[in-house]
Amino acid sequence: MASTRSPLPQLNEPSTPWHHLSTPHSRRRPRRLICPIAATTSGRELAKEAVIGPVKLPIRKIPGGGGIPLIGPLRDRLDYFYNQGPDDFFRSRIRKYHSTVYWANLPPGPLVARDSRVILLLDGKSFPVLFDVTKVEKKDLFTGTFMPPAELTGRYRTIPYLDPSELSHAKLKKLMFFLLKSRRDHVIPEFRSTYGKLFDALELGISSRGTADFGAANEHAAFDFLSRALYGVSPRETELGLDGPRLVRRWVLSLLGPILTLGLPRLLEYVTIHTLQLPPFFIREDYTRLYNFFYSALGHVLDEADRIGLSREEACHNLLFVTCFNAFGGIKIFFSNLLKWIGR
Repeated sequence: MASTRSPLPQLNEPSTPWHHLSTPHSRRRPRRLICPIAATTSGRELAKEAVIGPVKLPIRKIPGGGGIPLIGPLRDRLDYFYNQGPDDFFRSRIRKYHSTVYWANLPPGPLVARDSRVILLLDGKSFPVLFDVTKVEKKDLFTGTFMPPAELTGRYRTIPYLDPSELSHAKLKKLMFFLLKSRRDHVIPEFRSTYGKLFDALELGISSRGTADFGAANEHAAFDFLSRALYGVSPRETELGLDGPRLVRRWVLSLLGPILTLGLPRLLEYVTIHTLQLPPFFIREDYTRLYNFFYSALGHVLDEADRIGLSREEACHNLLFVTCFNAFGGIKIFFSNLLKWIGR
């Protein structure tokens, strides 16, 4: 610890008042004593404060586990969805294992996923491991520990289910960047046009009725914006009409059902969507309508797919997925949240 030394002299109470320090024959102002203050630190003590490098801790075996087969995954699924909720599910096990890296079961579990055991990385230092393709395989996984039936994506394994080591992964990414590059000049103009109309309609509704439904209007605006900005087509002027957002909602529900809570009675929800995958034939007609719309709108993008060695059908199913699930879902959720925080 650094020490300081101060040569400040001991000041005693003066016997003569300050106003008597000047002589009777002088009109100068009284002079005051100024005491210099200095501090020093020894070099030896500075050496003690040298920065200590990172401590090398012993390698630990990853704690946790899946519990008793079948019973452990079912119990953890109940905790995740109902007894604790996702946040407390993760926190309670961090406290239990004294580690932010541990084994656990994640939904959906038995009858939907082959293996529900995962290694959770819940801190900023370990999380980048997920981007190391030499340590992590991302094949046939979606969100969680399962892959929805390929019938929901035209019997193709779309890009979320592909590991980066697979040949189609690089080709599909190349095609998507081609699309973004070719339509980059249309994004901002179409956004301003589409959302300008959205806010005009909301203002009209508020002024005439006192309320306006932002949720439905935001969904239609998001689907119109993406269709016009990326593909140059207005869905309202095609056979799809105004049905796009409704069809996308039902399709996404069939994809994510095993990891959602819908507010149904707990037992009913647990033994249906959390235990069994919804049969794809329920949404086959809806998906076909979406596919036909995208296939007719893609045009030159499908020509580029041919050129780089992808089938037109595979390219269309993948572009439908990233447009309706990633882009549409992202805008629908995050744009409404953005407006909520602006309003606050």
